This record gives sequence, structure tokens and C-alpha cells, in this order.
Amino acid sequence: MEEEIRAEFEGSGFTIGGDSAQILSTLLTYCVNYKMSPADLVSNWEVYYLNRQLDGLKVESSYLDGFLSHLQNEVKEKLIKEETDLHIYSSNDVDMLLSNTHTDEEGLLGTPSTKQEKPHGESSNSELTPLTTERPSSIRAAKTNGDRITPFAQRVNKFTQHYVLNADNVASLPSKDEVETSEDELIRRIPPSQKCTLQVQRSKPEPGCRFMYDRMEDRFNYLEDRIGRSGRLFSATGLYGQPADATLASEENMFAVGMVICDGEGRLNEKSILLQGSVEHSRGQRVRLDLKDINQFSLFPGQVVGIEGHNPSGHCFVASKLIDSIPVSVDDQLPCAKKQAVDHEGHQNSNTLSRVLSSVIAAGPFTTTDNLLFEPLQELLSYACRKQPQLLILMGPFIDSDHPEIKKGTSDQSFHDIFHFEILRKLQDFTQYLGHNVRVILVPSVRDAHHDAVFPQPAFDSHLPEDITQQITCLSNPSLFSSNEIQFGCCTVDILKQLSGDEISRKPPGGKAADRIGRLATHIVKQQSYYPLYPPAAGVPMDFSLAKEALEIPSAPDVLLLPSDLAPSVKQVLSVNEDTEEHKRFICVNPGRLSKGIGGGTFVELYYNEDTEKTKAFIMRI
Repeated sequence: MEEEIRAEFEGSGFTIGGDSAQILSTLLTYCVNYKMSPADLVSNWEVYYLNRQLDGLKVESSYLDGFLSHLQNEVKEKLIKEETDLHIYSSNDVDMLLSNTHTDEEGLLGTPSTKQEKPHGESSNSELTPLTTERPSSIRAAKTNGDRITPFAQRVNKFTQHYVLNADNVASLPSKDEVETSEDELIRRIPPSQKCTLQVQRSKPEPGCRFMYDRMEDRFNYLEDRIGRSGRLFSATGLYGQPADATLASEENMFAVGMVICDGEGRLNEKSILLQGSVEHSRGQRVRLDLKDINQFSLFPGQVVGIEGHNPSGHCFVASKLIDSIPVSVDDQLPCAKKQAVDHEGHQNSNTLSRVLSSVIAAGPFTTTDNLLFEPLQELLSYACRKQPQLLILMGPFIDSDHPEIKKGTSDQSFHDIFHFEILRKLQDFTQYLGHNVRVILVPSVRDAHHDAVFPQPAFDSHLPEDITQQITCLSNPSLFSSNEIQFGCCTVDILKQLSGDEISRKPPGGKAADRIGRLATHIVKQQSYYPLYPPAAGVPMDFSLAKEALEIPSAPDVLLLPSDLAPSVKQVLSVNEDTEEHKRFICVNPGRLSKGIGGGTFVELYYNEDTEKTKAFIMRI
């Protein structure tokens, strides 16, 4: 029979590698234990080989353990199909039997084990939308997950207020009275029946765009455009004159505009700072910068700056003044004609609605690392059902490519199916429960396994039913939108953490320590770019052919959403240009991650009231 097994494998194009006698003996054991013929065994091997995308056509001994698990799963599924009342006992059942009590699950929405109910008014024989069509595998998961007691479900405190932002921009833990009074009243100041407006001002690139076709020319044009555009904006203010060539030797004081570059592969330091000028003014050449006369600065690679000083030798530019804020051009403001209204009600009510908005903001991952049950997302939606915010903003990753089970490929569903059933269907139930007065915004991440891995990143092509497209809106990464005339900017790439690793700064002697997170956020506004860092950090799939239109920030938004692995924070930030006296106060929100490891994480509850001074925010820990 071993020879028959060998012949079957060779007939399908496979060869037995390594210790062929031991491998054939193991395969023979599989045939006997699972009552399979050699042909059936090879058929199962072909399925396993294709699913795991194994290299080569040799059957190696290192593959046999995984193949055995595949055969066991096939037999188990076959038994379940043949005998619907048969229960396959597992470690989950042991955990259930050893546990004396079950954790009561809160929330108006169902838990991952709750059977999906049909929407009101839907007949049993009507055609199901893609969101309500269940695969057999997902039904089996729903039956077995109810017996599973996860560490997340066993936590004691469901929700705790971790941080309060008041009008004085002071972080403090709330008192017991504040929790009891302000927590529920905060969002209820706006009646749930009042629907917020939504206008998409910038969401590029479009779904289905071409990417991974950028050339060296695109990279060059992107950098040259940033430097050249900044030079024109500096000149337009009338305070600096035309930019000069900083590489020319001159004892006279001059003004130049260029990009900060690191001289070498390592991290930027005061001895390795170069200034790269534009092709128009300095033929794209670089010159070393001497900042010994600058008392205070904050620099990073890719930052475009204006600089005054002189170059006595032609090899080193001695700076006397450094301007790190690019002036804002009035022409860059987006005209109303270019704003995409999501619905017509927004235009009709925009004149009567004040700049008041209640929102809940969260960033992925939305499930813990020990399973794909998406329990943190379910808890978040249950919390939002109680608070009834006008706007729910969810930022990726939704199907995290760094999740252990996604990495191993152990899930029996495709990534698109997981997103479809575990994310979109839950959101559909959420919007149906709260009615037409709630809006949901979805922003992808480059870590989403089911989406295009490119930055800038197009919006999800979710194929939502028409009745809820007015409530669930998919935007690109990054994106710019406004709700109730409050402007939001959003970028899910962890630019705060990346800037933190590459930035160098100097504070004046005797000066107090500056707010580091606030300073990093002002870099984005001052540079008028969601991603001013160059070269991009490792792991950022930057496409420079798409970057020009998508990464620009024409003006500072009211709320800047920058999810990061850094500590969650909500800060009022003041961006000031000392020369032009331009200043803008905005709120920078890092909601943290909704799940961390096998436990819960954080999200933000934001109540925007007219301006930043009256705005309140709570960082909630699950």
C-alpha cells in the first residue's frame, strides 16, 4: 500500500522527499486511521498544499503535522454535516465545565454567540442581502463560540473613564460625582433625533485606482513640488523675498527654502543635518546646516523649512533663523463646489445647525489576539447604543494582518468574509437599532489584510445595501471631512510614533519641557501634509504617484485624528507662525487601540461644542 501511495503522489506531480520510508509509513497510518484510499489521501493533500501555498512539489516530513490537523478538521466537519445533533467536545467545553459561573454579557446588541435576527419586515423567502447571508462555517462558529470563555469576557470593569479633557486643556481623572452626572448628560445634550450633516472634502485615491506603478520620476516630482510650493508660499507673504541658493558661498545674509535630509543611513543628529534645495533655485543640491546659533528647533527628515543665514565657505550654511511653519495660502482652501455632500439633508440643515457634535472614536485592532470573535467591537457598539452619539468613527485595522491567526492562516473564512460578517453585519445591526439618526465612518489601515496595502489608501469598496449607504460612509486613508461644519482630518498610519523616533529638538536654556505629543501633531499642520516624513518609515507602502493630491492638508482641521501605538491622548494644540502671526487651535485625538493583546484597550468619547475651548473629551478604557 505504501507503493500505491507513492504512485498516487507521483501521478499528481508530487515527489516524496527526505526520509521517504518514514514519510510513507506516516501517510499509511493516516490512511488506516481515517479509512481513506491512497487517492483520497492525495486529494486531501492537494487541498492542503494549495491552501497553505507550500513551496515546491516535495512532500516533506515537516509538513505532516499540519496535514494531520487538516485531516482531523475535515473529518470533524464531515461528522457535523452528517449528524447535526452531534457535539464535538473540545477544550472550550472543559473551560465551561470548570467555571462555576458564566459572565453576564451586557449590551443591547447581541454577543458573538447571539443568533442573527432578521431585520423587521423581511420575509423568510425574500432575497437576502450579502450582509445577512451566512456561510455554514460562520453558523458553526456561532454555535461553538457561546461556550467559549475568553479572558476579555472575564474582565471585571466593563468601562472606566481614564482621562478627562476640560476647557483648560488639563488632564485629570474624573471624580465619582462627575462620572455620575457628566457621563450620561454629555452626549444627551443633543437630542438623538437630530441627525448630523456630513460632507466629504477630500477622499483620495478612488477605489480601484492603479498603484505600485510609481517611478523614480514620481518620487522626484513629489519632493520637488513640496519644496517649490513652500518656497512660493513663503514669497507670497512678502516677509522673506525670493528664496536664494543656499549652496553658494556668500557673506551676505540670505533666505533659503529646502528639505531637511539626514547625511547617512542612521538617525538624524545635529552633525548630520543637510538642506536640500529645489531644482529651480539650487539645482537640487544639498548643503550642510550649522544650527549653533539657533536656540530652539524641532527637526525631522523630510521637513520643509525656511532658513535665514549665510554660507561663508560654500560648504556649510550657518543659520541665524529657522521657520518650520509653511504659510497658509487662501487659494488652497477647498471651495464649496468641491465638497461632496453625502446627502441632501446636510445642505438644507447646514444653516440651522450649530457647531455641536457628539461622537465616539475608536481605532483597531477590534479583536483580541487570542481569537477572532471581535468582542471589543461588540462592547463598543453596545456602549454606543446606550450613549447614542451622532457620529461613530471607526479606523482600521479591522482585519489586522499582524493578528496571530491571520498570520498563520488558521481561519476557515476568507479575509473578506470575516470583514463582511464580523464588521459590516454588526454595523448594519447597529444602524438599524438606532435608526437613521446615526452615522458611521470607516477608514482603512495599511495593516488591513483584506484591503489594498498602499498609502495613500482608497476607501473600502463595501457593497453596502442602498438603504444604509446614507448611514455608513467609507473614506480613504487619509481623508478630510466635516460634520455639522466641524472639520475632521484623519490618517491611520502611525505618523506620531514614526515622527517621535526620527525627530531631534533643542529647547532654550532654562525653558520648560514642551508637550511632545502636541509638538509632533503641530508638525503635521505646519507642514500641511498628513505624512511629512521622508524617507517613509519601514512598513509604510508609500506610492508617490498618488501622494500629491491625497496627503495635502489645505488648512488645519478642527479635529485631527491620529491613531497611534503611543499612549492615548486628547490635546488642544496651538499652531503658531511667529512671523505671519497665523495661529490655529485644534484638537489632536489619539484614541489608542480598542484591544491590546488578550484584553481591552481604549476609545474616545468627544463632545465638540462651538470651539475647542468648550469641547470636552473622555478616554474610555474597556
